Amino acid sequence: MGKISVEKCDIEGLKIITPQVFGDSRGYFLETYNYNDFKEAGIDNVFVQDNQSSSKKGVLRGLHFQINFPQDKLVRVVRGEVYDVAVDLRPDSKTFGQWKGVLLSAENKKQFFIPKNFAHGFIVLSDEAEFCYKCTDFYHPNDEGGLLWSDPEIGVEWPLPEGFTKDDLIFSEKDTKWNGITEYKKERGLNQL
Repeated sequence: MGKISVEKCDIEGLKIITPQVFGDSRGYFLETYNYNDFKEAGIDNVFVQDNQSSSKKGVLRGLHFQINFPQDKLVRVVRGEVYDVAVDLRPDSKTFGQWKGVLLSAENKKQFFIPKNFAHGFIVLSDEAEFCYKCTDFYHPNDEGGLLWSDPEIGVEWPLPEGFTKDDLIFSEKDTKWNGITEYKKERGLNQL
């Protein structure tokens, strides 16, 4: 019971996980996490913190990362629907600066594994969404970095919620002020990438 299927992505390290769901007329049951199943799938991580957020339609959170205490993340949605995005920030990666997006919803029950040194964000497509994620390090409030969600060099193709334009999207103040990936590379001496 509880086996998972794992889809590898074009960007090494990212994985989309689909759990086995057991359903009948009463409802359903699934294992959202089983260390042995995940280890067999190549995700041999120790998660130390679980987080949950609630957001309304049109909220875009991200693109965030931890600078000195990077975290592996296992993310999923338990209510509603989001488009979840990871951007590769590993300087030695052949896919540095590239992104992958995945539709996560309470209905499809998919999870997205995002290794350390990726920026992460999501946009809420449903009226509301509850977003859950496991992390392999604790949150350090003074260690947060970010990239501008609309940086043209990264080029994330964010889907818009029905009836929304880009002007209708909802952000925290800090998420409108992050720099793009060009500045990120300059700050870290990665101009050759």
